[in-house]
Parts: sequence; C-alpha cells; structure tokens
Amino acid sequence: MHQEPHATRVLLTGWFSFPDGEATAGDVLALRRVEDVLRRAGLDHDVAWSPGFRPDALHLADVVPERYGRLVFLCGPLHGPQIEALHRRFAHCLRIAVGTSVIDPHGPAAGGFHRVLARDAPAAEPVRDLAAAAPALPARPVVGVILTHGQHEYGPARRHDAVARRLTDWLHGRDCARLELETRLDTRDWRLCATPAQLESVLLRLDLVVTDRLHGLVLALRAGTPALAVDPVEGGAKVTAQARACGWPALVPAERLDGDGTGELDHWWRWCLTSGRDTARRIRDGFAAGTRADRAEELVAALSPPRAG
Repeated sequence: MHQEPHATRVLLTGWFSFPDGEATAGDVLALRRVEDVLRRAGLDHDVAWSPGFRPDALHLADVVPERYGRLVFLCGPLHGPQIEALHRRFAHCLRIAVGTSVIDPHGPAAGGFHRVLARDAPAAEPVRDLAAAAPALPARPVVGVILTHGQHEYGPARRHDAVARRLTDWLHGRDCARLELETRLDTRDWRLCATPAQLESVLLRLDLVVTDRLHGLVLALRAGTPALAVDPVEGGAKVTAQARACGWPALVPAERLDGDGTGELDHWWRWCLTSGRDTARRIRDGFAAGTRADRAEELVAALSPPRAG
C-alpha cells in the first residue's frame, strides 16, 4: 500500500515549543543535535517554536497534526499538562521522547510516549545530554556593555537616556554575546565586582566594550580591550576629553546618533574588532610605561608648602 508523504514527516517539539515555555541555550543545542541526525538520515522534519521566542516561525497553534506521522519531544523534564496535551493532539503519531529527564516513568506525561530515550531516569544509567555533541558553533564577539543613566550635573545637555536607548537597540541587532557590566563596586551584592581586580579580570577576557562612561573607556583600554565609546553629553564632555587624552579614536558624539546614526557605530564596531585591538594594546602599554602624563606627580608639588622668601 502506498504511504502518504506526510505519514513519515517528523515534528520536533520541546519546552521551547509551548506559548509560555522558554528556549534555553541547552535546549536549542539539543535541537540542533537532533536536526543534524535527522538530516543525515534523510528524514524530513519541522520545528514548532514558542511565539514569544520566534514570532515568525512555525507555532504549535498553527500546526496541522495530520501533516505528521511522528512527533519527537526533546530535552527537559517529562511532566505536566502541556506534554499530556501533546499526546492527545498527536494521538495518531508515533511519539518519542529523546534526551529528556524522567521523573515519574508511570506518569501520564512520560507514559504517553511510545518510547523514551532518556538522558536520566530512575534506576537507569545516565547518558550525556544532547547538547554536548551538537554541531560546533562559530565564535561570536564577547562585548561588555557599561552604561550610565545618571550624571544629572550636565543639566539640559545630558543625552544619557536617549544614548542608552539607541545603543541598546543597536546592540540588540548585533550578533554578539552581550555582558552588562557596572563599574560600581559592591562588597555585598554578589552580582557586582567587589574589587578593581575582579572587574579588570572580566575586561581582559572581552573582545570589545561598548560604553558611555569615562571609566568604561579608560578601564577597557587599561586592559588592552577596544572600547566603542559614546559621549552622552551634547557638545562633548569628559568622555570626549578622555578619549583625546588617551589617544583613542573610537568615539561617537551623542548628536551623531540622531536619526539613523548607526552607520558610525557600525564603522567603529568593525574597527574595534580588527585593527582596534592592536591600538588598544599599544595604549595599554603606554599607560603602564607612563608615556602619557596624568596629574598625580603634580600633586606632590601642590602639597608642598611654598618656600619662604
């Protein structure tokens, strides 16, 4: 008897498929591992995504169950009414769970699958998670983001909120790993660094810092890490002055972000991730050698009492 093509098509689901579910990096890597295996086996498949994570993708609410002959649920724990609903809606399908955690093998969620290929289950030897053997991923830039919403002393010239909004909207579209950082130290809040050495250890490991703070710029350069700096004060203020003092060119005035001002950000982004690294290291070495003067040495003379006569 001729078998209809849709009878062999596979629908891939997981906790990343439910409207109120979430997509974790581990879940998505596990999905990539399964997709890779199915692709090499020549098995046609679709993925159902949560509309909150992938609004333009295929969603469970839009799936026509009769198009599929097999349903796979991957990663995460097998429990709860959402998985039980999958069994009812796809009752005609061969249903398999893979790379999952089984809490109650006899419960309706786990028990509804024709076969469970668990990563861990009671009285069973655990196996590696699917994400461990997912296809290798290309490295992405790791970017520290150091912004301020304060500095009210600049009065009507401050553009801090607009600059932060434009920068974060722009960063949202960059393919990078973003790490929000704070130069404020705190010995009680575990989320913040307690010493300058802790913050510097983070900056040393970054590919780039995006900042509208003076010390975001200076501390990045001290670590030899390029900084894409934006001066949030109209007309320029201390960030512009410090970039000049340090000999650092990747500076964007707040006014340049008006309208479609992302072109300059794009330019300096590319520069920072290429030749900017060498420039930042030269400046770092200059800091260490004291080749650009600060005012500390003048302090001694200022503190010395004037000579009589």
